[in-house]
Amino acid sequence: MAGEKSYYVDSFGTIELSAFRMGTSPFAHRYVTDQTIFALYCDRLYPLKHSADEDPLPSYWKLRNGVLLYDVPEMPLEIVGPDAGRLLEKVLVCSVESLGIGRCRYALSCNEDGTMVMDGVIMRLGPERFWYVKANGEFTTWLRANAIGLDAEVTDPRSQVLQIQGPKSLDVLNAAMGGGLSADFRYFRAGFFDLGGQTLWVSRTGWTGEVGIEVYTNSGPEPTDHDALWDHLFASGEPFGMDFSTSTSMGIRRIEAGILDNGSDIEPDLTPFSAGLGHFVNFDKGEFIGRSALESADRTQLLYGLICPTAVPEAFMRVHFENGPVGHITVGTWSPTMDAGVGYVRFDRPLADDDWLGKTVLIQDQEGNLHESTVDLLPFIDKEKQLPRAVWGGGGQ
Repeated sequence: MAGEKSYYVDSFGTIELSAFRMGTSPFAHRYVTDQTIFALYCDRLYPLKHSADEDPLPSYWKLRNGVLLYDVPEMPLEIVGPDAGRLLEKVLVCSVESLGIGRCRYALSCNEDGTMVMDGVIMRLGPERFWYVKANGEFTTWLRANAIGLDAEVTDPRSQVLQIQGPKSLDVLNAAMGGGLSADFRYFRAGFFDLGGQTLWVSRTGWTGEVGIEVYTNSGPEPTDHDALWDHLFASGEPFGMDFSTSTSMGIRRIEAGILDNGSDIEPDLTPFSAGLGHFVNFDKGEFIGRSALESADRTQLLYGLICPTAVPEAFMRVHFENGPVGHITVGTWSPTMDAGVGYVRFDRPLADDDWLGKTVLIQDQEGNLHESTVDLLPFIDKEKQLPRAVWGGGGQ
């Protein structure tokens, strides 16, 4: 891999899959060709690449400087009823009852032993109505099992999600709603918006580390006209140069932004503390699943970023320090902004009398060559995470 620049190399090949029992996006017919490569997430197919030889760089720079639309496979779950908040307080480590209507919060769920089950974003749509936008993996059964005896219902609202991401994304939203977007629509806010005559839930969130929004379609009682929505969004985005993109550019940017993927980066034996997410655990709230274990858990961090100037970190590469292997890569890419390979390293154990931050380690490529790399805190770019928090000032550029 030395000297090569590969992008988002956490997969090693392509196989053909039947779409039987897999969700197909209602927007797919607007962009699919016989060259489109799909991946699977939350039992939903999504466009990974336009073609096997797609160059992600043009889309990457448009994401960083302009605006792109993505058809993504995120899966919201709806939790409704008088005990909806009580159920979520039980299964999530963050405070839920304190969440205002139209607010969002990053939320982890843990097992009794403190290891993580799921991560996602909790959003409050009404006094007794929540959506939990979950990551890949099973969570519906877990929620329903913990709802036994409570007056709360867990359902799949069958909402398809579009992400509009990049510095001009709020300009597109403002145009799509006919103007008047409030400066109060800040990061991790959400609400119902009229987009071309269709009322849809929109959150100021995303998976890129840039300014962005997510638009959630309805399945009923007033189902979304998906074609009309697609056309309206692109007509609104045309003055700002909005294009459609596969997830390749998003994949690069999410790694640079230090966003973790459940099940691959967040491995099943990690606690919030060992994953570097301990600050999302709220011990000021009442009881929740895993609280006792987390109160006495080791607070040592084992998941870090890694920067390599001479190679692209790839999933499953071994990481060496001093006399032998000490961990492995979970995901990696070439960062166009940093002009270096970046990835996440999962260490097998703490470093005696110290931590891993700033240490020089070696990653071993597929040819057996070793490359010096530096352990870093996430994110790699925008350390204070100010980019997605940009204040909407109105107008357009």
